[in-house]
Amino acid sequence: MIKHRTGSKLSLLSILLIVLILLAGSPSLHAAQSADQKMDAVLAMDASTSMNDSDKNKVANEAMKMFVDMASVSGDKIGLISYTDQIVREKALLKINSAGDKEELKSFIDQLARGPYTDVAVGVAEAVKILESGKEAGHYPLIVLLSDGNNSLRAGRTQAQSDAELQAAVKKAKEQSIPIYTIGLNADGQLNKDVLDHISRETGGKLFVTSTADTLPQILSEIFANHLKLKVVPLTGFTANGDYQDVTVSIPNGNVMEANVSIMSTRPVEVKLFDPSGAERKVPSDGVVYSKSAAYSLVKLIKPPQGDWKLQIKGVNQDKININLVYNYDLALVMTPLSKTYKAGDTVQISARLESNGQTVADPDLYKNLKSTLLLTDLDAKQTKEIALTNSGKDFTGSFKIGEPHDYEVKVRVEDSSFFRETNPATISAKSGAQQPAATPVPAPAPVPAEDGKPFPWTLAIGGGVLLIVLLAALLFILSKIKQANKGFYGQIVIEIFDEDTGDRTSPQYKKLNGFKGKVKLHQLLQLAPEFAETEQIVFTPGSDSVFVTNQSPCVLEKSGRAFDATKAKELKKNDRIKITLQSTNKSIWLEYIH
Repeated sequence: MIKHRTGSKLSLLSILLIVLILLAGSPSLHAAQSADQKMDAVLAMDASTSMNDSDKNKVANEAMKMFVDMASVSGDKIGLISYTDQIVREKALLKINSAGDKEELKSFIDQLARGPYTDVAVGVAEAVKILESGKEAGHYPLIVLLSDGNNSLRAGRTQAQSDAELQAAVKKAKEQSIPIYTIGLNADGQLNKDVLDHISRETGGKLFVTSTADTLPQILSEIFANHLKLKVVPLTGFTANGDYQDVTVSIPNGNVMEANVSIMSTRPVEVKLFDPSGAERKVPSDGVVYSKSAAYSLVKLIKPPQGDWKLQIKGVNQDKININLVYNYDLALVMTPLSKTYKAGDTVQISARLESNGQTVADPDLYKNLKSTLLLTDLDAKQTKEIALTNSGKDFTGSFKIGEPHDYEVKVRVEDSSFFRETNPATISAKSGAQQPAATPVPAPAPVPAEDGKPFPWTLAIGGGVLLIVLLAALLFILSKIKQANKGFYGQIVIEIFDEDTGDRTSPQYKKLNGFKGKVKLHQLLQLAPEFAETEQIVFTPGSDSVFVTNQSPCVLEKSGRAFDATKAKELKKNDRIKITLQSTNKSIWLEYIH
């Protein structure tokens, strides 16, 4: 009997474990370094009316749109914030899976308006929250903040309060390894550089300062390249003569995943493209993505063949045209794993190699111009030194001798004029007694004695099976309820209150849903105002990329001018707009669900 009971228990535990894993979702594993680098970016723009003077033509909007266009054709996630002393408009991280997703983001940028007052802390804090709630494992997070660094606070908000909120947001970004790239627009000479420099320096980002908005597309290109360890390659610009002029775009090898050619000009341009064989490639076409706006045009070549491509650009006569090229290589730099512990005086051997899709790249032409450097940081002394490595044509090798009994960080960097990669850092210890704890041996289970000669206990086995099914059904029911109760929301609800007597309408209020789990009542979104107590019985629950509304109140719900029954849950999809007519007061509530 012992043998069969033990088997039943193990089966039950195994099944329960499998069920829990399936319901909870599998953990994501992040490779040491992915060749196909993806990012989670939030673009936060100062939308105060002072920008009307420093950026009359809204070039900042164009620059952000170019950043969106430079993103990969699929996989990157981008969110947007427009702020004054409050969040004016906001779009949660949107995963780009198609050209339509990029158009949605750029359309959102075109709708951004400006208003009075400025509070940099509001923009930074909200950007960090968006990344906290939506960043994806294995992606590279970043924030781009465009501001003049100066605050203009409304009554009731002190500079000390703003400074405290900003410092808390910067600390949180630093703890979560979210670099903040700041762009200081110094058109009137009043830039508060110290504030922006502090934000970027503390979080591992970078500060860019410009006196004219015209340079913003160039700066956004540099931020895009810097964050993903790419390099901006300036191509020869020219002054347009009204005819097509040739520009050579060299694809150095077959490992270029994407080549982004950004053409910056104040007037529209026309482009033609010819591949290395001389054949004309239609723009756009398969493998050639083309996007343009008021301040730029962008040609994206996807997995282009090696060789010299010819780009012909026709601009308006006397228009100045600048051109940049950013390669995104399908390559990762991987270092051979090191031992965790050493002692002072030990010599540590270093070896690193290029890989594509996990396979070593053996291409001497690719290696020949690469410079390789070992970056060795003494974590106790806070000192870093660079040691040149040997490029063998198939890997990068070298060594260093441990001096002090300290902890060290080790990483390898390779680069040339258009390429940049670093390995993930490895930490080693040369401190005495720093040893890996020995694994505690797990005793093998004692063998269970066989019970030969006894009849098989069918009654107990069948009863155990029935009990197992009942337990599993109960467990699945309980877990489904727990999962539903803990399911998170996606997107936000825009609320406007309309007074039917006076015709007055409140300004839109953007209520983010990602702070709620399982369900949220409309009364909660209305700050539990007693005037709207009847909305306590209007409840929202999360869908996959939608929400469901259930109405057990006397309020009337309408969509597109027609009342609908929501006593059973009704789904609201992106951009769905409904009207809720209250019964206790002559007011109505307009709701819109947006992402």
